[in-house]
Amino acid sequence: MAQTLDVRGEICPYPMMRTVSALKKLPEGEKVLEVVTDHAPALDTIPTQAARLGFTTEVEEVGGSEWRILLTRV
Repeated sequence: MAQTLDVRGEICPYPMMRTVSALKKLPEGEKVLEVVTDHAPALDTIPTQAARLGFTTEVEEVGGSEWRILLTRV
């Protein structure tokens, strides 16, 4: 099961910074981090930084202004 990081209500750079920190702490046995955000600019910053750490990104809109970002270790 994926760990979930809820960064709703936070604005850049905090969603990206918290995501990078969580990815670096993700145990080796865990492959997926789910990030929930309501800050549209994070849809650009989080995938870019995640890719640098070896994660793929899948974005799903879950509400009018809320997104679920699945980051999977390659």
